[in-house]
Amino acid sequence: MPIGRSRSLGGLAIAHGIVGLATCLALIVFYAVGGAFGAINDVGNAVLGLLSAGLALQSWRSGTLGRAVLVWIATVGAAITVVGSYLVMTDSTGFFLAGLVSSTGFALIGVWLFAVNRAVNRAADPSRPWARLRRSGLVAGAVMLVGFINTPGIFMGLDDMQTAPVWTYIGGLSWAGTYLLFPVWSLKLAGLLLGVAEPEQQ
Repeated sequence: MPIGRSRSLGGLAIAHGIVGLATCLALIVFYAVGGAFGAINDVGNAVLGLLSAGLALQSWRSGTLGRAVLVWIATVGAAITVVGSYLVMTDSTGFFLAGLVSSTGFALIGVWLFAVNRAVNRAADPSRPWARLRRSGLVAGAVMLVGFINTPGIFMGLDDMQTAPVWTYIGGLSWAGTYLLFPVWSLKLAGLLLGVAEPEQQ
């Protein structure tokens, strides 16, 4: 990949990683002390979704990874995450239903992440950054895919955490991929692209 494109993708990956971890931190602080951190988390979800779509688009344009159809899937997912944030920020729904919407959006982004990493031929070119991070990308994408479990809850109008079915909590595990595994993967990718990190040991 040309140096300019590598740096551009690396910079975007850094932004994605930082926003993801910061959004996760905002949620933790909100549950601990309340205040404006809930709104920060809501905005962060939308920004994280958009950055994820940008990451998919930039990697495709650079000729590094992914097919156009996967970019479209990630883009649709990003749009859904924005809708989820809009719903809760405008009080159109409660936070629980909005969270189901957002987790479905991130699950679509997980489709992109899992598929493009699965397509990487690590044996053919083990020195490429994507190949070095193949396993962690697959794990992050797979965990995000768990968010699809929540999709039926959207159509059921589930918006009360206290009475929500158990399977929605299982679907909630997808946030570990969205808030932790995917952002960490992005930061590792940025480090490799920018030449400041060691390759992942596999």
